[in-house]
Amino acid sequence: MANHKSSLKRIKTNDKKRVHNRYFARTMRNAVRDFRAVTEKSEAQESFSKVISIIDKSAKRGLIHKKKAANLKSKMAIKLNNM
Repeated sequence: MANHKSSLKRIKTNDKKRVHNRYFARTMRNAVRDFRAVTEKSEAQESFSKVISIIDKSAKRGLIHKKKAANLKSKMAIKLNNM
């Protein structure tokens, strides 16, 4: 266990950040999964901009790398155009 006051505070803040980051990462993964499951073009177009926004926010927060975000968005755009 930590011996210093600052160490105890760091443990608490790290736990809060971890829970917060896990929530947003899970939300992003669920949004991507739901988009991939869509088979109709009209539904895909509606959800496309929402999913792109979620991915961009995740990259901005540092939850995923910016190039991973670009790859996800590219693959989703290809899927949308091929419908």
